Amino acid sequence: MTMTLVIFAILLFVRVPIAIVLGVSGIILLFVNGNEDMIMNTPQRLFSSLESYSLLAIPLFMLAGEIMNSGGITKRLIDFAQKFVGHFRGGLAYVNIVANTFLASIIGSAAAQIAMMTKVMVPAMEKEGYKREFGAATTAAAGMLGPIIPPSMLFIIYGATSGSSIGDMFLAGIIPGILISVAFILLVAYIGYKQSFPSKMKASWKERGKSSLQVIPALLVPGVLIWGIITGVFTPTESAGIACVIALIVSYFFYRDFRLKELPGIMINTAISTAIVTLLIAMASVLGWAMTFERVPQTIAEWMTTITSNPIVFLILVNILLLLLGMVVEGIALIIILTPIFVPILPSFGIDPIHFGVLICLNVTIGILTPPVGSGLFLATSLGKVSIESFVKAVWPFVVAAIIVLLLVTFIPQLTLWIPSLIE
Repeated sequence: MTMTLVIFAILLFVRVPIAIVLGVSGIILLFVNGNEDMIMNTPQRLFSSLESYSLLAIPLFMLAGEIMNSGGITKRLIDFAQKFVGHFRGGLAYVNIVANTFLASIIGSAAAQIAMMTKVMVPAMEKEGYKREFGAATTAAAGMLGPIIPPSMLFIIYGATSGSSIGDMFLAGIIPGILISVAFILLVAYIGYKQSFPSKMKASWKERGKSSLQVIPALLVPGVLIWGIITGVFTPTESAGIACVIALIVSYFFYRDFRLKELPGIMINTAISTAIVTLLIAMASVLGWAMTFERVPQTIAEWMTTITSNPIVFLILVNILLLLLGMVVEGIALIIILTPIFVPILPSFGIDPIHFGVLICLNVTIGILTPPVGSGLFLATSLGKVSIESFVKAVWPFVVAAIIVLLLVTFIPQLTLWIPSLIE
């Protein structure tokens, strides 16, 4: 195991793609322990790890996001937020957060959301007098809402890996997602007061009413999804397909911004994004499979139970571990590797798997903004054209705010379990 960890660290240090690192590390772990027969079964393991009906939702939600962006839905959500909160001091930062909150209820992916909104919001905020690094930091931080507010790609992966209800995971993410959004708004209000952010004229009620009518079709997407999942009309996986249909209808028939000639390009972008995610899932499953066979999860579980029997202390230790690992390992890989390690020992601590699932997803979401390998960090700095140093300096208050929400959710499980309990 020591040799595997060393090779894992070296490959990460020399910037080998994380998917390759995970697969190679798994094979090396099997080889050094003399399990050559299992290495022969690795291709079958790669294939079987993707044979999950729940994972079908991932490309479908990505497709829905691509259609939304091309069909003018994103633009109208931003305009709606602008009309209602754009006149406050630091209004465009509020618009950024509110628009990202709406988008999170449709897209479900932090990377996709950060990439989409950075191109739109960072130049707009710089034009209004905000520092470019603050615009990039606000956009990237607000993009963290993507994996928390349902529907969430991370929730789908956790549910498929742990056997937990994906519908319950979606419902459990509503309150934590709202808390993060509120925390960011309060933070922007404080920073805006300290730095005298610019403000704009208040929109008239006529303009607000017009914008509200225009945004209603866009809000059909998250509204129908949440209604369908709560009432049991369709499963979370089926909801992803319905999201694509609604997004296409709204974009083509209501807004008329969508052109059928754009569909091939949208399909190609969706296929590329899906290939990246599924390769990561498959490679991570090889490492997780090898670690399970070598009893690594059982060893870690036994070690942690010797440290404490207190569930709160256990969760704090897990939070610290995940925050540290999130700095160097991609979030999806962490969920796939660590979920089989921790979920079996949750009953001994009396921890609900749904509560734990939201915690693990919150942790890895925070990790997307932390150096050295945070994917959101590199997306925001490259697309926003800012240095990593200035970005990290601007984004750390948002990371602290997110960690405060993480601690609240850790100490108050009902923040995640209350809404699912109402539906049972």
